[in-house]
Amino acid sequence: MTGAKVLLVTGGSRGIGAAVSLGAARAGYRVAVNYVSNRAAADKVVDAIAAEGGEAFAVQGDVGSVDDIVAMFEAVDARFGRLDALVNNAGIVDELARVDEIGAARLERMFRINVSGSFLCAAEAVRRMSTRHGGRGGVIVNVSSAAARLGSGGWYVDYAASKGAIDTFTKGLAMEVAAESIRVNAVRPGITDTEIHASGGQPNRIAEVRAALPMGREGKADEVADGILFLLSDRASYVTGAILDITGGR
Repeated sequence: MTGAKVLLVTGGSRGIGAAVSLGAARAGYRVAVNYVSNRAAADKVVDAIAAEGGEAFAVQGDVGSVDDIVAMFEAVDARFGRLDALVNNAGIVDELARVDEIGAARLERMFRINVSGSFLCAAEAVRRMSTRHGGRGGVIVNVSSAAARLGSGGWYVDYAASKGAIDTFTKGLAMEVAAESIRVNAVRPGITDTEIHASGGQPNRIAEVRAALPMGREGKADEVADGILFLLSDRASYVTGAILDITGGR
């Protein structure tokens, strides 16, 4: 697959990131599957890609660490020698809390990982892909959330605010690099069947809200991944600065 396009997926070892990694490999990408701590999960995704004849490798890195971000992109350089696309998927939620219960340490962690991490990863990608820097162009897709529109009052306004920042970042970066052959878009998933709710201490979150969802069910990781894969593809060649809701009508 020498010469095939290269995609880096942050948080690519589980949930939406894993579904994107697998789908992109089927579309012909060589994939760098980023993980922060669960190497076994990343290796499972890499092995599944290899079993279908694709090419991928696992790359450790915490997007909340500047040094890790730089090392992650350098690992992609060393392995594939190019970068054509980035999916900024890695992110966190936290335990249910009101604004008056959220402290500075939680806020710093939330915005460092969800906002600064995506910003700095995009900056590394632009340095490699922009025609201004001698690149071939490329695509960035940021993973936001319907929480950016809904506010998540009584749940986690800090998470919603971090995703609102991603929406703004997507629009601004898209305008900044449009003339440099880079497209930048985002998806806003709604309630989706992934591990993120459990990781925030709310393992029953989906069951609690399912009846209130317009379609009566949660989304699947593959359904969100399909939207991301569309935005990565040449079928979206005239799409930049767009934010695609994948929310089941919510």
